[in-house]
Amino acid sequence: MFFECSVDWEKQAARLLNTYQIVVPTAVIKELEILSKQGTSERKRKAKASLKFVSRYKTIDTGTENADDAIIKAAKKTQGVVFTNDAELRKRLRGDGIPVLLLRGRKKLALEE
Repeated sequence: MFFECSVDWEKQAARLLNTYQIVVPTAVIKELEILSKQGTSERKRKAKASLKFVSRYKTIDTGTENADDAIIKAAKKTQGVVFTNDAELRKRLRGDGIPVLLLRGRKKLALEE
């Protein structure tokens, strides 16, 4: 997970985006809550760490239950940039013309537009 790497992602995000506000769709939080209780201990640990991390940010309810669909809907609604390394989600975002911020080589962020 990107927040486990030694990259100063907030500083790099500011460099790439100038100003930004992070919002987390409620569907993402619900998915993380489920993952934090199911599966392997490693998966649970990562989901719990992610929940703790995203708790610092504003949530947005998109009315969509699927996390990926909620991310896309929120990005369209806010004209936002999505921060993800999920290859399948990135492909969908590119198809919808939504910019993606991703971690390259565990050391720096890159913006795909």
